[in-house]
Amino acid sequence: MMQSTLAPEDPRSFAEVVKEVPPPDEHEHEEDGQSPDGKHSDIPTSVDSVPVTKERPVYVPDDKSKLGDTGVPRANQAATRSHPQGTTANSYNKKHANETVLQQHCAFFDRDGDGVIWPQDTFRGFYQLGFGLLLSAFSMWIIHTFFAYPTQTSWVPDPLFRVHVRNIHRDKHGSDSGAYDNEGRFVPEKFEDFFEKYSSLPGKDGLTVWDTVRAIVGQRCILDPVGWGAVVFEWLATWILLRPRDWVIRKEQVRGVYDGSIFWNLAAERKGVKVHQ
Repeated sequence: MMQSTLAPEDPRSFAEVVKEVPPPDEHEHEEDGQSPDGKHSDIPTSVDSVPVTKERPVYVPDDKSKLGDTGVPRANQAATRSHPQGTTANSYNKKHANETVLQQHCAFFDRDGDGVIWPQDTFRGFYQLGFGLLLSAFSMWIIHTFFAYPTQTSWVPDPLFRVHVRNIHRDKHGSDSGAYDNEGRFVPEKFEDFFEKYSSLPGKDGLTVWDTVRAIVGQRCILDPVGWGAVVFEWLATWILLRPRDWVIRKEQVRGVYDGSIFWNLAAERKGVKVHQ
């Protein structure tokens, strides 16, 4: 006679069976390269024998972040972990959808939107941001002396020292954070890396003055005096622009500098100037 293949009925209750189920192993994700917090633990990001790789940790994305594909440059969005769609306030990202992030950075100074920034445009922009007469004039001189010619449409220098926004990507220089690529797009991974490496604050949410100095020194490329000078000028201008009372510039503020969205807000606050983004 054929025997039944059915298992005998378990007399235990469901609750008793559940109690016998072992708890999940907190290391179970390590086999597939993930730590319990969702980060990829199998990717070596430092070497004990090279201290600088431990002193400057890199950003490692986790599966919980809404910012996907961090290494893919965003053409028109300054996307970060806190703002995966870029600046959405006042539909800023939609209004500037036809501009690269680097062009958005310049849009505040091209107030008439003709794609050409005159020296007086730069002076007026810095003055409205609260730089005063001398610093506004100095900033105008620096920018139009060193950054105008690479954007020209011909080899003949422009005697009026105008900056052409459509070619602003040619002003990309070395020794910077790398958050702009050579075409003016925004690279989230480089931006996150920068704060991960140099911020001394909990949560890597900002930069102190000393953090900024360490970043300038740490990002230097060999034989790049133009890049060194440009970076010093840019970070000095950023500190003067934001001038935080607690001597910490926040990550979100720096992101706003990259896509230029913070310029419009600060000009309206400091000078009572009604500006249209």
